Parts: sequence; C-alpha cells; structure tokens
Amino acid sequence: MTLRKNVIANYLGKGWTALIGIAFLPLYIKYLGMEAYGLIGVFAFLQAWLTLLDMGMTPTLTREMARYTAGAHTAQSIRDLLRSLEVISFAVALLIGIAIWFLATWLSAHWLQVETLPVEEVAHAISIIGIVVALRFIESLYRGAILGLQKQVWLSLVSAGLATLRWGGAVCVLVWVAPSIELFFIWQGFVSALTIAVFVFAVYRYLPPLSQTARFSWVQLINIRRFVGGLMLSILLSLLLLQVDKIILSRMLSLEMFGYYTLAGTVAAALYQLTGPITQAFYPRFAELVAKDSNAELIKTYHQGAQLVSVMIVPAALMLMFFSENILLLWTDNAAVAHNVAPLLTLLSFGTMLNGLMHIPYMLTLACGWSGYAVRVNLVAVAVLVPATIVLTLRYGAIGAAWCWVMLNLGFVFISARFLFRRLLKTEMWCWYRQDIVQPIIGASLTAAFFWLFDPGFTSSTVELLWILVGGLCAVFVSMLVAPSIRSAILRIVVNRIYASRSATLLHVVTKYRIRSVVASLKIDGNTIL
Repeated sequence: MTLRKNVIANYLGKGWTALIGIAFLPLYIKYLGMEAYGLIGVFAFLQAWLTLLDMGMTPTLTREMARYTAGAHTAQSIRDLLRSLEVISFAVALLIGIAIWFLATWLSAHWLQVETLPVEEVAHAISIIGIVVALRFIESLYRGAILGLQKQVWLSLVSAGLATLRWGGAVCVLVWVAPSIELFFIWQGFVSALTIAVFVFAVYRYLPPLSQTARFSWVQLINIRRFVGGLMLSILLSLLLLQVDKIILSRMLSLEMFGYYTLAGTVAAALYQLTGPITQAFYPRFAELVAKDSNAELIKTYHQGAQLVSVMIVPAALMLMFFSENILLLWTDNAAVAHNVAPLLTLLSFGTMLNGLMHIPYMLTLACGWSGYAVRVNLVAVAVLVPATIVLTLRYGAIGAAWCWVMLNLGFVFISARFLFRRLLKTEMWCWYRQDIVQPIIGASLTAAFFWLFDPGFTSSTVELLWILVGGLCAVFVSMLVAPSIRSAILRIVVNRIYASRSATLLHVVTKYRIRSVVASLKIDGNTIL
C-alpha cells in the first residue's frame, strides 16, 4: 500500500512540476528570446555535469536511508552518515560556485557563440548560474534522504508547490519586473535557498532524536566507499555519454541553434517525469527487499515496476514521435520553431523511451550494491559511441547527435541488459523482454499509428489537441491491457471495489433487518417500549 501511495504521490507531484515547467517555456522564449533561452540550456547542461561532483552521495544516501527503515542502521549511525555527507556536500557546493564565477567571462567570450546578447550580460548570468547550481547541488542531497525514508507523499506535495513558485514566479518576474535573464536566475537561486531550508527541516523531523549530537564520521564514509566509488565512476561515464552531444553542439552551433536542440531535448526529457515517480518509489523498496533477502517478493516487485514504466513512457514517447510537429506547433504557436525542432524531437523521444526502459533494471543494480555494472557497460559504450557521436555531429550536426542518442540506448536495452540478468534475477530476462517491454510497445505502437494514419488534419487547434490526447489515453489503456502485472492489478482493484460495494450493500440490508427485528421484539401489545 505504501508503494502504491508513493507512486501515485510521485506522479501527482512530478506531473504538476513537469506541467508547470513545460507550460511556461513558450513565455520564457517570448520574453527572453531564443538566444537567452540557450543560456537556460547551458544552466541545465552545467547542472547535469556537476552531478559528477556529487560523487554518488545522493543515491547512496537514498539507499542507506531505505536500509535504515529495514533495520540495517541505528539512529546514531544514519545521523552520523548524514552529517558526514552534509559536510562534504556543502564544501563541494562552495567550490562549484567559486569555479563557475571565475570561469564566467571566459565561457561567455570564448566558448559560447554569442551573437546578439552583450557578452558582459551573458558573463553575469553565468556567474549567477554558478550560485544556483551550487544550491541545487545541496538541495539534491536532502531530497535523496527524504526519498530513502519513503516520505514521498510529503515530498511530492512540497515539490509541486515549490515548482509552482520557481517557474510561475519566474514568469511574474519577467513580465512585471523586467525581461532579464539575470533576474530569471536570481529568482531561481532564491527558490533553491528556500527549498533547502524546507528539506533540512523535514529530514531532521523524520529522523529520531538522539541523546548525543550527530558528528562527522570517517567510519560511516569508509563503510560505503566501495559502493560510492563505483557509483561515482558510473556517473562520470553516464554524463559523458549523455552530454557529449551538448558539449559539441554548444561549441559548434550558434547559441540560437543550440537553443533549438535544447528545446527538443527538454520536451523529450519530460518523458522522464513519467518514469521518475516510479523509480523514485521502487528504488528504496528494492533496497528494503534486498536487505530482507525476500527474493520472491523482489522478482514480483521488479516486474510490476518494469511494466509500469513501459505503460507510462512508451505511449507518451510514441505520440511525441508520430505527432512531433503538431505538438510543437500547438505548444509554441511558432511554425519555424516547430519545423526546426520536430525531427530532433522524434529521434530524442525514441532514445529517451529506450533509456527510460532501463531505469528499473538500473535501480535494481543499485539496490543490490552492484555499482560496477554501470561502470563496465558505460566504459564499453564510451569507447564505441563517443567517437561515433563526434563524427556524426561534425558531419550531420544536431541530427547526427540525435541518432547517436538512439544507438546508445538500443545498445543498453539489447546488449547490456543481458549481462545484468546473468547475475541478478537469472530466470527473468525473457520475461522482462516479452512481458515488460515488447507487449506494451506493440500495443501502444498499433494504437498511436492508427490515430496518426487517420488524423483528419483538423483546422481547429483545440480539436487537434483533443485528438492527440485521446490517442495517447487509448495507447495507455491498450498498454495496460497487454501488460500482465498491470492488467492483474487493475482487475484485482476492480474486483475488490465491486466486492466492497456489494458487501456494504449487504451489510446495510442486514443491519436494517436487525434493527427492525429488535424494534419488533420491543413491542408489547402494540406499544413500543423505548
């Protein structure tokens, strides 16, 4: 029941966060311009790369907090671990802010291809980005702790409210104060500082009080060193694979064209909002089951999570692929933007869908403490695909980089996953391919293709949007029907509801009959004794 609540809460929170973020993007472009919007892409790029300096602390803390809930930690040891990671996190965040501050002028003058914005304004904006990235770095540590404690309902509610303040407030600043990219990032920094304060309060509220204060502990850090070491190397390689296209494009394309690629990547990355709530709920559950050595329950939970990911991400990705230009035109109301971004969006959506299908298997490896799996897989991927990415990007530009993203994730699904199942869940590989992936993809593909082929080409944007939404919902419904675990869960819920409804009706009838019998028994010679 807790897992179901966490998944639902995560979807509501992340769904709202994604909706707010995507809904306001056209306004950012309108008030800032595409070149300034490219700086928001630089901000996202820097934030992604600087997670390397997290050194695996956040996912490690999530895992250890989940193990604490299963009894693998004492209150003192988990508090000492938290304090140790806090000290490291704050020190690294300070270094991040200082480093970006000093590099701001060089980046604006010699790396980014700035055309219309003043270089000084870009440099100042990058300096502020450094502060914001440092704050978001600290924020992620406490978010990981709350996830591990499985207080995800609270986290989803608070995150949704803070996201509204973050993105909605930014629009208010641009409209009512000034359309300035610098003010945009200043507002982001303010909301990040507020978020840290709220998360710190929550973490220490949910942890039990101690007779003595928590302290920095080398012992606790040494206990997690092997897992953290493997995870850190895995993150480095993953970032290299996921961001190499952006490194090359940010250097070779104009800031405007980089903005187009960033826009396509942002829309495609919104698909992660459909998988994130699931992995966020299942990861600590996996860690808990591994700590308890409950293998049968782990297998069942794994397939539930994998099928749920497929049911959520596959239909949405396919609708983005089939209706990429339609969706972009409806969203931005800009034909030039839609035309330039649509081909990129189609490829990036397909690659992101494949990448999302690997999230549950990856969470399982982390829950089992096997961080070396991703290291080995990513080493091979770097050796093969990074040169291919460079060559194709240099020759074909953004489209070449998008194709490399597709090839990378095809390799993950059809090659690297086999090595995972040789060690973990050895008998479940073909079940994963057949039931968890292929069946939902076939069902959703046929449905999405039907709506694409028979799209009448409505002149009304509202009707066209409804057609796409109905197609997406039908694709989700068909995917649910062909995914065995999800279908069984739905049937079980329906049967339970029907049974509960009938039981309540029967209880009402029986209770009413008993009351009448009691009243009748209290009548003597036609007079009621009450």
